[in-house]
Amino acid sequence: MRRSAIAATAALLALGAAAYFMLYPADDPLPPPGKATAALSPAERVARGAYLAKAGDCMACHTTRGGVPYAGGRALQTPFGAVVAPNITSDKETGIGAWSADDFWRALHNGKSRDGRMLYPAFPYTNYTAVTRDDADALYAYLQGVPAHKQANQPHQLRFPYNQQIGLAFWRALYFRPAVFKEQTGQSVEWNRGAYLVQGLGHCSACHSTRNALGASGDGLSGGLIPMLGWYAPSLTSDGEAGLGDWETPHIVQLLKTGVSPRATVFGPMAEVVRASLQHMTEADVQAMAVYLKSLPHNGAKRKPYERSATPEAMAFLEAGNRLYVKHCAECHLVTGRGKPPAYPPLNGNRALLMDEAVNPIRIVLNGGFAPGTEGNPRPYSMPPFGHLLNDMEVAAVVSYLRSDWGNNAPPINSNDVNRYRNVPLD
Repeated sequence: MRRSAIAATAALLALGAAAYFMLYPADDPLPPPGKATAALSPAERVARGAYLAKAGDCMACHTTRGGVPYAGGRALQTPFGAVVAPNITSDKETGIGAWSADDFWRALHNGKSRDGRMLYPAFPYTNYTAVTRDDADALYAYLQGVPAHKQANQPHQLRFPYNQQIGLAFWRALYFRPAVFKEQTGQSVEWNRGAYLVQGLGHCSACHSTRNALGASGDGLSGGLIPMLGWYAPSLTSDGEAGLGDWETPHIVQLLKTGVSPRATVFGPMAEVVRASLQHMTEADVQAMAVYLKSLPHNGAKRKPYERSATPEAMAFLEAGNRLYVKHCAECHLVTGRGKPPAYPPLNGNRALLMDEAVNPIRIVLNGGFAPGTEGNPRPYSMPPFGHLLNDMEVAAVVSYLRSDWGNNAPPINSNDVNRYRNVPLD
């Protein structure tokens, strides 16, 4: 009997140990400081880090609107509650001024704070884990030079059990494995540079990927709704959405650098990415990203044609949308829907209108469409908001009409679809 109890206890201890190491695996070994960054002068190191901070768009999350740069405080809304971005200025008490370069590497690569706490993946360490030690050290040097601002970090506002470290440990055990980017030997230097930027610092999959019920994003760039922003980031691998396989590379570069191109104009969250991040990157880096994105396997499968209802009610609904279009939209986009690109994008065949998710055209009609002001597009044309002029049913009618005319054939939407996005965050 005693032997059975000892055996049972040993088995429980073994299971406990296995569970512990599964949930709390050891961090990746700490690499030595990056040699290339160490060889730079202090000024060059900071300049390199400043460039990388732009490439990663770090300020977007770590700065409140109108607030001190990098002082944190912005609440990122998720389906599980709000995650509040921390202060990453050089303040030693409330920022990261007391952190070492090793501490900073662990945060990027292993997703752990200086005190060992596991970080929430709203901070996209699932992407940043790919960043090299050289680039991490340059980023660290730059942030250590950001003027200190004393601003205490606010606690996250997450529901149980998402506010528990043990829950986060389970999530990491399922969905996170630290791994520095490895170049593919069969690809060019340019392609590998683009892959490194897209997969790592650019963290493109954080938006352009479907998330599961636990908030984990997929490995690809197949598109997904951004819950914290209320926009849909289209698939970069589907020709029916934003797939780039049939684009000319210079047009991709132009879109990423300026926000406009002969093929499309960016709006919503992507406009902010272009304004604050991509336009500041070198032509070579944006070209590399374009080469990589264009090379992605793309789905050219055509959707099954939508069988439109011919009932009097359905036809009257679309006719109401047509009248609203003629009144409010045709002056710029023309009755033919061809527009006057690049100032006024064409609507016939416009992929943004034809996606299964109609959230983006709904948001643009309600709140306006604002292309980014960039060096390459300093005076962007914008579309005014109509949310104050049109009720939910009228917005649904005009968007449904846009999805049905000039050869467009996507399902109609209703007033409930519009109301769902009327009051979601604008930024």
